[in-house]
Amino acid sequence: MRKILFALVIVAVSLLGCTSQGAEQEARIAGLEQELAAWEKLSQSQQPLLSALQVVQLLKEKDFAGLANWVHPEKGVRFSPYPHVYVEVEQVFTVQQIAKLWQDETVYHWGTYDGIGDPIKLTFADYYQRFIYDYDFAEPQMIGNNHLIGRGNAIDNVHEVYPQGKFIEFYFEGQHPEYGGADWRSLKLVFEQHNGSWYLVGVIHGEWTI
Repeated sequence: MRKILFALVIVAVSLLGCTSQGAEQEARIAGLEQELAAWEKLSQSQQPLLSALQVVQLLKEKDFAGLANWVHPEKGVRFSPYPHVYVEVEQVFTVQQIAKLWQDETVYHWGTYDGIGDPIKLTFADYYQRFIYDYDFAEPQMIGNNHLIGRGNAIDNVHEVYPQGKFIEFYFEGQHPEYGGADWRSLKLVFEQHNGSWYLVGVIHGEWTI
């Protein structure tokens, strides 16, 4: 679309030099330039969403070599098991670590289990099954574009922890009527800009907490 608009602007400029209707052509050029600017603005605002759709597919496929290309080159990516992010205790991995993380058999401390307070000590593969891709988030019921959907008792502090970031939330409503909707699940992917590109800085699992 951008290439088409740019080409139209060039054509309009050429016509301006070949006709006597300069004022009319200038108005056409101005209109095309405004449309191009609007398209660029829309493209920028939607870029985190487009990035998240690719990242969630890589997570589904367990393609961590591919995922590494999306990880922030300086900050790495933090994994949070619940909506409230605890910066001081949760695991952060670099680009190089992410690429090999699926094969890593190290038992990491990821935080504490909600409700019981026991430490979450799991390999990355086990953490992935419980706190990353426990639902098929590549095919969600709802998507929130920098808008919170999942709500529980925990204070969601994504905006405080990532004030420069944008997040996409992949959400599933509760599946079992007997729980009154409390069995919802979500996955938030948080992105920040670096050198003009959006990079993954946070993977936040969401569920009802006590």
